[in-house]
Amino acid sequence: MSTKYLLGIDNGGTNIKAALFDMSGRQVACKSANTPLVTPQEGYTQRSMEELMNVNYQLIAELVKEYGGDIAAVGLCGHGKGLYLLGKNREIIYDGIGSTDRRAQKYEIMWRNDGTEQKAYEKTAQKIMACHPATLLKWLKENDIRVYEKVGYVLSVKDYVKYRLTGEITTDYTDASGSGILNLRTRNYDKDLLSLFDIPEMENNLPPIIQSSEICGKINRESAEKTGLKEGTPVVGGMFDIDACAVASGASSEGDTCIIAGTWSINECISSKIADDHSVAMNSVFCDPKYYLAEESSATSVGNLEWFKKILRLPNYRCFEETVAQMRADECNIYYLPFLFASNENPLAKGALIGLGAHHEYTDIIRAVYEGVAFSHLTHMKALTKTLIHPKKAKLAGGVVNSDGWIHVFADVLGIELEVTENIEIGTKGAAMAAGIGAGLFGNYGEATAAFVKTGKTVAPDPENVKIYKEKYEKYRQIVEALDKIW
Repeated sequence: MSTKYLLGIDNGGTNIKAALFDMSGRQVACKSANTPLVTPQEGYTQRSMEELMNVNYQLIAELVKEYGGDIAAVGLCGHGKGLYLLGKNREIIYDGIGSTDRRAQKYEIMWRNDGTEQKAYEKTAQKIMACHPATLLKWLKENDIRVYEKVGYVLSVKDYVKYRLTGEITTDYTDASGSGILNLRTRNYDKDLLSLFDIPEMENNLPPIIQSSEICGKINRESAEKTGLKEGTPVVGGMFDIDACAVASGASSEGDTCIIAGTWSINECISSKIADDHSVAMNSVFCDPKYYLAEESSATSVGNLEWFKKILRLPNYRCFEETVAQMRADECNIYYLPFLFASNENPLAKGALIGLGAHHEYTDIIRAVYEGVAFSHLTHMKALTKTLIHPKKAKLAGGVVNSDGWIHVFADVLGIELEVTENIEIGTKGAAMAAGIGAGLFGNYGEATAAFVKTGKTVAPDPENVKIYKEKYEKYRQIVEALDKIW
């Protein structure tokens, strides 16, 4: 008898991952690959949709060839926001636009200043972002009308991959509610929002919405031939990757808090109510639809360290880990603003090092990067907990869990106990859990969590370091505020 697996696929902002999980939640195998970004101008991050799909086919085919088995169902997740368009005949009409794209930033600023954001917030409970589909569609309308007029379907990245696998076009509530054009209170697309953003023509181009664990289609013949999957294998609706990471970290109930330190600084809390007092940047429907997900996020996290590794021409992160382990919390007096890709402060803010002296070594800078990224997460957490209950502990996931030293910095800066999720591709795991529900293997996310989630170590904050970092964070805030007018 062949082994039964669940397949999870995660199309992130930088890498694509596909992983097989057995029925106990053990990650049997994982394949990953990068899809090169196309950056024709500053602020543009896009990639070939055909190349994107070919990488997905390749990774799935490698897993199926090497491990075989009976794949019961397929689940997908992917980066939220961005824009993946198909024409009226389902043809590709433009490169896929990623979630770090800033080309439409002027609309984000304009709508914030002219009251448009406030009007939209009453229905979306979200602040406007340059990478929202609504904002990018407005940019296309004013900057590339020929493409805009060809639009037939407005999709997220995981919805595009799902379409290629099944031939069916759908989205789910987690992605739809993060688009800026879904009324969070009615859970329907909203004509008034489309008109507010001056894109009313898009009303008939928005995909039907289903649940994340609902079967939306089956592997079609073309995908079966290219991947080795059995034709007819069920595929579920899938979800925004922040939801997948939350459930795979064990967050599935009211008040559960999850911190994901990866390309983005993602800080989220499950709630039965919408946090609509403007303290939280984004509310969305959680993959378990009886809840909402309050989220504070920005592209200000571990990607900063990857950039430093590149400019220092280092082969790995080993020396970074050694640096953090050797330095005390009160030893580094450099402050780093982790705004290389985006900012959770002024939208025009850039990365900065403050306090450099001739005596400093690159190791001091690395320590400052570690602390600056943690301070950015703390800024988000303070906003997140202004309305919601302040957690005594949180689940930690993402690239940061590869560094023991950085985990301790996070615990000390945040001042809370951190439950470290086992070091696997948690986005793929969350997608696979939804697939298991759709296939009838689990009754709900609680059952899937009980079967699949294994918590790693727990790290408590050091009381003395908490005091030191409280003072350093206050200085960090003073620097950010002092530079605000300069940006």
